[in-house]
Amino acid sequence: MLLLLLLTSAFALLPWAGAGRIIGGREAERHSRPYMAYLKIQHGSGTTPCGGFLIRPDTVLSAAHCAHKKGKVKITVILGAHNINDREQSQQRVLAKDWVIHPNYSPVDYRNDIMLVKLKTKAKLNEYVQPISIPSHKESVGTGAACEVAGWGWISLKKDKTDVLREVALEVQNETICQDVFKDYQQQSMICVGDDFNNKSTSRGDSGGPLVCNQKAHGIVSYGRKYCLFPKVFTRISFFEPWIRKQLKRFALQEVPGSPSSD
Repeated sequence: MLLLLLLTSAFALLPWAGAGRIIGGREAERHSRPYMAYLKIQHGSGTTPCGGFLIRPDTVLSAAHCAHKKGKVKITVILGAHNINDREQSQQRVLAKDWVIHPNYSPVDYRNDIMLVKLKTKAKLNEYVQPISIPSHKESVGTGAACEVAGWGWISLKKDKTDVLREVALEVQNETICQDVFKDYQQQSMICVGDDFNNKSTSRGDSGGPLVCNQKAHGIVSYGRKYCLFPKVFTRISFFEPWIRKQLKRFALQEVPGSPSSD
């Protein structure tokens, strides 16, 4: 019975909530990814860091589970950072005015794990801060596509940390790999990603960071198995593109129903 409990724990789903930590990657060239955002999410007496990315001057895209907390939540977005613990002149710190978690997000199996964050003031676009494009509803990435993920955090399963932005190259995997591992894997709305040979992976917690393929953000770091580097599941952005566009129009009209920050 004890062995069964240990095995169950080892293979449990774990959303990588926190600032992006990259395993088996390298330090990114300073400000080579100007779309990257670091989210400080305050809830109760604690603070949870998460990743995100700028898709237009007033909007950041991230994972729903980052802000799906009990009680009052406050989000601070840091743009233009390389060393997240330095007060670099390139950094812009902006409070979130509103955010919208997908109405069908499930904290049980991480379906629809996507969130839009509206900034209180627009980001000042420059060489350090730039939005990244997202795919249209009809665009997709197939098995074997070469992609990259970046983030700030754990660089090993031993919880070794770094303060600078790191990046790793990962490949889109055949859907059957994730279907065999995760019973609730949804092909339409998720992407199976990883590297089964070189100990390269996202880790706790790259949540909310972008999977960049062909210079577009195609995925959002969502979840994986605890203590396992391969495979990982990303939210498929193209599937949610119509929903994203609808929310952006509401943001423009200042009509953001159900935003936790307005409670």
